[in-house]
Amino acid sequence: MIGYVTLGTQNLERGAAFYDALLGELGATRSLEAENYVAWATATAGPMLSLMLPFDEQPASVGNGTMVALAAESPAQVDALYRKAMELGADDEGAPGERGPGFYAAYFRDPDGNKLAVYRTE
Repeated sequence: MIGYVTLGTQNLERGAAFYDALLGELGATRSLEAENYVAWATATAGPMLSLMLPFDEQPASVGNGTMVALAAESPAQVDALYRKAMELGADDEGAPGERGPGFYAAYFRDPDGNKLAVYRTE
């Protein structure tokens, strides 16, 4: 149902390097890019995550309560992505663990402050 999610950035080069490394762990590669944005996907017609310099040229800001969740294949992959995010300079928002029956997740913020989750349900 979701085609793509866009996150704002103040520094496209830094942000793209973060997501190249992080999303590469999920098998995603750059699917689209231009002077002001980069988008990643795991399949040609699949959903994308994009990072963009704001169109209005105002500072990028983080939405209060806004979060992007990345689906993982296993709890071990949740752990690995969380570790990778921390290695890449993300801020911890919740270490990997059970959040309820059958829901394993971790939370972090990218270098621009955008909140992401990595999760696996059973």
